[in-house]
Order: sequence, then structure tokens, then C-alpha cells
Amino acid sequence: MLKVSSEIKLLLEIYDQAFDQTAWHGTNLRGSLKGLKLPELLYRAQGKRHNIWEITLHCAYWKYVVLRRLVGGKKGEFPRKPSDFPKLPDNPTLKDWKEDLKLLEDYHVRLREAIEHFPESKLYKTPKNSKVSYTKTIYGISSHDLYHAGQIQLVKRMIRSK
Repeated sequence: MLKVSSEIKLLLEIYDQAFDQTAWHGTNLRGSLKGLKLPELLYRAQGKRHNIWEITLHCAYWKYVVLRRLVGGKKGEFPRKPSDFPKLPDNPTLKDWKEDLKLLEDYHVRLREAIEHFPESKLYKTPKNSKVSYTKTIYGISSHDLYHAGQIQLVKRMIRSK
């Protein structure tokens, strides 16, 4: 069994609560994406504002970026293009949505595994080409999930109040 430090355990707890575990703060990212219909996923609040589907892909992309920061890897390996806020399919379907939701979930799991195995001795070091420590990067991605969960919840309220 892998021995995980108390700091790594805390980072994992924060990361999990922001994505798919019960927490005091309310709906997490995964919860905010449950049961959505295609019109809700594609709704734009105003002009060219991002829709829920695009925000979901944006979240997947940033999990990929943080994963790359923790374990290395080449830029440009994210499977959707352009990378941040990828273009949606021309005729999007719920099947396409489920594939993109799975992409988010897969990157969540991969990043979680990287956090779990991250060397405690490096937590407070700052990676090259970054201004923040690995610790701040890890809890930052958790905050990112919560920020967008709240955003999605607001968009859903707008849609459903019409």
C-alpha cells in the first residue's frame, strides 16, 4: 500500500471535494454537470460567452496542464483543439457530450494519481516556467473546478428560470 503524507492526503481531499465528493460548500464540478440536456449544454448567456460544454472542456484542459506540470510531458498532447476552450463538433450530440465528459473525468483521475504519487519533498518547490509552487498549483486546480462549478450552476439557473 502506498504511504501518503498528511499534506498529500489533504491536497487529495480538497481536489476530490471540488470535483466529485461531498463537501460543505455545495455542488462540486461533477455534480454541476449531471443530467444536462443538449440545449442547456449549448446555451450562451450572451453573445459569444462560453457555454457549459465549452467550460467543461476548459476544465479538462487545465487538469491536463497541471498534470503536465507535475509529471512532465510535451505541450500539445491534449486531444481536443484548440487546446483551451476547444471547438465543439459542428452538429453536437449527447454522444459527443458523453465523450467529452469522459475526457474531463479521465484527466481528473490521471491528475489525482499524479498528486497521490507526487514527492512530498517537492511540494513547496516552484517548477520551471511557473510563478507558484506545486502545492499552490494543486489547490489552484481545485479552486478552478469550484469556480466553474459555480459558474455552471448560475448558467443553469438562468436557463431554467425562463
